[in-house]
Amino acid sequence: MSSVAQSGTASAVREKVAAGRRSTGLRLIVRSLARDRAASLGLALVVAWLAMGLVGPFVLPGDPNGQELADALRPPAWLEGGVREQPLGTDHLGRDMLVRIVYGARTSMVIGVSAVVLAATAGALAALFAAEWGGGVDEVLMRVADIQLSVPFILLAITVLALLGGSMGSMVLVLVLAGWVIYARVLRSELLYLREVEFVQGARALGASRLRVIFRHLLPNAAGLVVVVATLELANVIILEAALSFLGVGIGPPEVSWGTMLADGRDYLTTEWWLATLPGVAITVTILGVNLVGDWARDVLDPRTARSE
Repeated sequence: MSSVAQSGTASAVREKVAAGRRSTGLRLIVRSLARDRAASLGLALVVAWLAMGLVGPFVLPGDPNGQELADALRPPAWLEGGVREQPLGTDHLGRDMLVRIVYGARTSMVIGVSAVVLAATAGALAALFAAEWGGGVDEVLMRVADIQLSVPFILLAITVLALLGGSMGSMVLVLVLAGWVIYARVLRSELLYLREVEFVQGARALGASRLRVIFRHLLPNAAGLVVVVATLELANVIILEAALSFLGVGIGPPEVSWGTMLADGRDYLTTEWWLATLPGVAITVTILGVNLVGDWARDVLDPRTARSE
């Protein structure tokens, strides 16, 4: 058999082995999720949140900012005075609460996912430079992270949003500035460990380039940790967006935010309770689902948990 044929056979065998490992890993993850009832519930809640944000605005008719003062403060359909056409009632301006909650889910989803992805990317890049190049690069990046941590988030958010306005882009920028540090610090510590393990040292000894070591060995083995941190941080980002909107420095019209809905309903807590309770329930349920999935992901994907066991 020629060397070319042998090389092709060896390559095919390696591909089959890699595919088998991926399939086995996926089956183990699905099996672990099926056994964990809390994680399954969390996943169902997260899927419902994503469905509201992605599909809800196209399926549910109505303008979230459409005002009908004649229908103002109408209670939910299960209470006296409610109607089926507006199952969750209306707010003080006659706007449909169900429509606004659905559009609020889209706002929280767009801001939350965008902020988490960008913060994870920025933090991962900073961690790679700090761990792989070390020395002065590591020192500068970690001191910048320390400075970032020393600035109170609310002060940073109010300053940036006052200068740039309460748009979605400004909100994402604030959350990225506040969130990249945790990815950089956590991933840096993991990469410093991975640099010293045998297979990475062996790759360097065999002459692998720095970029090959990074993309072939370091990043694939640290990706699970990034997913875990991102999942847990998503809940924090959703809360921060709602809090800033509640304070009046976040998302403003025509965009709808659950935090703004909470602020609108706080003056009616003792009379029209649904104005603040319903968006509060939406926030609570979403955060619960994300945290349950995050806890499960930490147990399954966090390499430090596996090492401690």
